[in-house]
Order: sequence, then structure tokens, then C-alpha cells
Amino acid sequence: MLEIFLSFLSYGFYKVMKFLIGIIYTLFLILNRQKASQWRVLSAETLESFLGFPVLMTKGPRWNTHAIIGTLGPFYVKEKLTVNLRNLQQSARSWIFVVYSFPLYTTVTNLDSNAIQSGEEWYSITLPSGFYTVGLRYYDRTPPIHLPTVKVDGEIFTHSATVSPDVNNFYAGLIQNKNIFYLALHYYIFTILKYRKSLPASFIRGEYLPVGAPDTEFLYNYLSKGQSLQIEIEPGILEHYYVFFNIYDRSSLPLSWCQILDTHHVTQPIPNNGYYLFRLRPKSASATTVWADISYADTEKISLHFVTGEVGQVR
Repeated sequence: MLEIFLSFLSYGFYKVMKFLIGIIYTLFLILNRQKASQWRVLSAETLESFLGFPVLMTKGPRWNTHAIIGTLGPFYVKEKLTVNLRNLQQSARSWIFVVYSFPLYTTVTNLDSNAIQSGEEWYSITLPSGFYTVGLRYYDRTPPIHLPTVKVDGEIFTHSATVSPDVNNFYAGLIQNKNIFYLALHYYIFTILKYRKSLPASFIRGEYLPVGAPDTEFLYNYLSKGQSLQIEIEPGILEHYYVFFNIYDRSSLPLSWCQILDTHHVTQPIPNNGYYLFRLRPKSASATTVWADISYADTEKISLHFVTGEVGQVR
């Protein structure tokens, strides 16, 4: 009962902090228009910037250690947003370019590497008049890596920017930022996953993946202290999907991560309560669907079997 009570407090604390930090950061972006017109790459420098770490821990707290991530905006669009496809296609074999409304950050539309067949240099997206931001994720990179040139209503808004292939090295030390504030923010996540059968699936997903990328499948659950995962994946799934795996501690900071390339994978026992997340990125538009069957061999080992079937289910 104490855990449930503390989780209610954590849930409320998270919502209040997300609202307050979001307002302050929105005002910061509006007042610093020069930053809005430049690509901002998630990096060690980002975390040292104004409200960088608190924003990420409230806006998109399930850290994606596998992608190079760039953001752009906010900016006003009258009619269309245009992106340089060649910059995207030459920088990564798998990518997703997402347009969000501002300041609500709801997903408006997206471009995906599997859906774009055009040989044209530029691709235009027609949008209702309003303010927007862009989020870009690069997987399976092919250096040199360039964030794309973007036009707004036919005029260049920002030029291409080069990114170091090693920009994600900062994740190795991220757990050192753990403190009581971040633990209080995310304490409730473990609890709602633990009792997920009694809660709406849409609520669980919305809390666990507030900015989950479109065209990516997610599988996730909690891990109690000392538990490990024994993962079995059908070979055909690895042919059709990139399988990215993360384990987070209860404060939502990444403990370990990898791309799973083999049909059998075993994790180390988790040192404290936490949770895991699989991101499955299709390698083609014709990728097979996937579901996961979970079983408990004992209290310390969980077996997770990925097979073809209905996407995104844990049975």
C-alpha cells in the first residue's frame, strides 16, 4: 500500500513538474529565436544547456540511446514544410522525421525511411497554418551524418548540419545524474507497469512513451530487483526488424542497452527495480508483424519469446 500511495504522489509530482518546466522552456525557445532556427542535437552539451536535463526527463524520459536525435523549432508555417531527402537518405539507412504541433507537441505527421520512395531531392509536407517543431531520429547511420536542410514556405529555414558519429557517447555516464528529484518524478512508472493488467493500455503507453515515434513498435514491462530476461527471437524477425533494447532504473535513467542481433540473448540481473523497453524498427514497408510471449521460469528469470503475429502484444 505504501508503494501505491508513493506512486500517486509521484504521478502528481511528475505532472506538475512537466507543466512548469514545459512553460519555462517554451518561453525560453520563443525568446531565443536564433536557437529555434538551428538544429539542436541531443548531446552532452544539450544536457548542460538551460533546463536541458529536466526538459528531457519530463518530455521524453525513456531515453533512446540507439538513435542520433535532432530537434528544430518552433517555427511558423503558412502552408508547407520542405526537407532535403538526400541529406536524410545519405546519413542513415533507417530514419524518421516527425512534425509536432507547438506548444502541445502532439504528432501531426511524419516521414519514414521505409515509406519514402521518391528519387527527388526535396519532399514537401502541406500543413495547416500554425507553429511546429521537428524531431529527427537517425538509426543505422552511414557517416558522414548530416541533419537536413529545411525550407519553410519555400524559403530556407535552416541549412544542413554535420553531426559527429560519437555524439551519443554521453549515455555511458548518464546514470551518474540519478538523484531523489528524478526518482520522485518516475517512481510511479514501475508501479503502473506492475499493475498494468488493471489499468487501461492506452494510459500505460501514454505515460511510458509520451513521445513514442510513429512507425516504431514498442514492447515493455517492469523488472524487479534481481530479475533478468532470457530473450528468444525468431530469425525471420531479425531479418525484417532492427531490435533495440534498453533497461532503465526506476528513475528512468538507462542502465544498459544494445541492438539485439542474435536469436538468443540473456541480460544480467537488474540491480534494483526498473523496467525494459524494446524498440522494433521495420527494415522495410513489408516487415512482418510481431508479438511477444512472456513466461516466468522462476522468480528471477523471465523468458520472452518474439514470434510473428499481432504487433505490439505481450501475452
